[in-house]
Amino acid sequence: MPCGEDWLSHPLGIVQGFFAQNGVNPDWEKKVIEYFKEKLKENNAPKWVPSLNEVPLHYLKPNSFVKFRCMIQDMFDPEFYMGVYETVNRNTKARVLHFGKYRDVAECGPQQEVDLNSPRTTTLERQTFYCVPVPGESTWVKEAYVNANQARVSPSTSYTPSRHKRSYEDDEDMDLQPNKQKDQHAGARQAGTVGGLQWCGEPKRLETEASTGQQLNFLNLSSPFDLNFPLPGEKGPACLVKVYEDWDCFKVNDVLELYGVLSVDPVLSILNNDERDASSLLDPMECTDTAEEQRVHSPPASLVPRIHVVLAQKLQHINPLLPACLNKEESKTLYTRRDVLPLGKFTVNLSGCPRNSTFTEHLYRIIQHLVPASFRLQMTIENMNHLKFIPHKDYTANRLVSGLLQLPNNTSLVIDETLLEQGQLDTPGVHNVTALSNLITWQKVDYDFSYHQMEFPCNINVFITSEGRSLLPADCQIHLEPQLIPPNMEEYTDSLLSAVLPSVLNKFRIYLTLLRFLDYSISDEITKAVEDDFVEMRKNDPQSITADDLHQLLIVARFLSLSAGQTTLSRERWLRAKQLESLRRTRLQQQKCVNGNEL
Repeated sequence: MPCGEDWLSHPLGIVQGFFAQNGVNPDWEKKVIEYFKEKLKENNAPKWVPSLNEVPLHYLKPNSFVKFRCMIQDMFDPEFYMGVYETVNRNTKARVLHFGKYRDVAECGPQQEVDLNSPRTTTLERQTFYCVPVPGESTWVKEAYVNANQARVSPSTSYTPSRHKRSYEDDEDMDLQPNKQKDQHAGARQAGTVGGLQWCGEPKRLETEASTGQQLNFLNLSSPFDLNFPLPGEKGPACLVKVYEDWDCFKVNDVLELYGVLSVDPVLSILNNDERDASSLLDPMECTDTAEEQRVHSPPASLVPRIHVVLAQKLQHINPLLPACLNKEESKTLYTRRDVLPLGKFTVNLSGCPRNSTFTEHLYRIIQHLVPASFRLQMTIENMNHLKFIPHKDYTANRLVSGLLQLPNNTSLVIDETLLEQGQLDTPGVHNVTALSNLITWQKVDYDFSYHQMEFPCNINVFITSEGRSLLPADCQIHLEPQLIPPNMEEYTDSLLSAVLPSVLNKFRIYLTLLRFLDYSISDEITKAVEDDFVEMRKNDPQSITADDLHQLLIVARFLSLSAGQTTLSRERWLRAKQLESLRRTRLQQQKCVNGNEL
């Protein structure tokens, strides 16, 4: 095992050690992965790894070991790269073998150049994911991860863009100082692309230098670079994630925790710009990538850094108060589906909410303090007609353009219908309402691929607030009957939140997350009792209960049982579920009689 190397600051040194010991024997790659796995098992080791979620990019050292908590927003086409390549010294003719894994830029020493015709060169394949921070991640989640992180970082001296102290949200407006870049790379060097790796060597002729104007042009994009976040107002880095193993295990919208090598070499941006310039001179029939596709797939590394993944873990949840893995069987955390029908979903419509008030806004504030990820959709005519709900494929740029409904599983979506006023929904508005209805009913979103729709199953918790009955389908409508109407909702909500001790609030958060992972079953005895109850109710009044009503009752009974920590249905909980359903129906009927119309 290599020793004497700092695995956090110089992970490529560790990789080099295994490669040098094993040569072209592929076992060296497995040994690298096992080495970092064992390192991360050491006491609190993950907390010492700098995170791109918490640490500004300019504080991270290039080629250091980092982690990133993210959602896969898009998957690009696989790319080829030089897994192993050979360099030759122009003076001594000495040959050196190098590894290309975990790198964007091929390593070339002084007087060395890549031997493109070497029989020892191997070409391998890797996958690229476009990853963004988890959409709708709650502030308390971010703060808990920040407080837990013990990584020691300071502003990097080897990577110094002019936006040195700007935050991520300012990146779209930043420029780089080209002269500093040139100095950082030991003068002008010949640049090119070979087998998916950018490579740099000393120039054969002065003319091969990239001019200052060329270096500036790489950020002179046709339009401000869109980081493609699904939700408005999101902040944080987007990353191009290079995956080398088991990428078939991941899919769009998965939430991952990645550990890997950070690549932010400014030469990437210069080289990619040179490629764009060169492609514009080619015959369009010979150029497979459009300028827009190159712009999107090869953004400036200072804006969209690269991570070469050593270890990747699919996260079942993002609650920082709990271990990352709570249940080895991922399927237990998702809805059961029978054919296309999602069983167990439970969309609640809270009707009777004050119209055009801040009630839902402050109710949502409380929800944000309890769940790890959420989003409040203000259902106005303006928003419905103009916001993009459905992700769609942009074939010119060859990327998936995000929409509001591109959300990871277990996101809490609060739809505020109290803001809806009279007006005309145009065609996009109608499509957006249809998309919401499909999400609620089928727990799926049909992404738009122009020539066809592609179905993406999801698991989104939907809660609708409305004055009357919602325009959207809901599994359960509950009419609000407030016992107290505070004169100032903001002050009242503030007082509620301040009255709860942080330790108690954390217990609520743990409780709500854990309930999702509890096993649940119904014994044969209780199943028979439920069936007998159903038959008896139908006998007294065939219209009083349907098979769908029975299904909803069983869901309520399940929630009641799990909320009490019981993993099996008891007769008591079943009777309580029936009682609650009777009270709910009575309240709705009373309100209908008062208003004279249906709710």
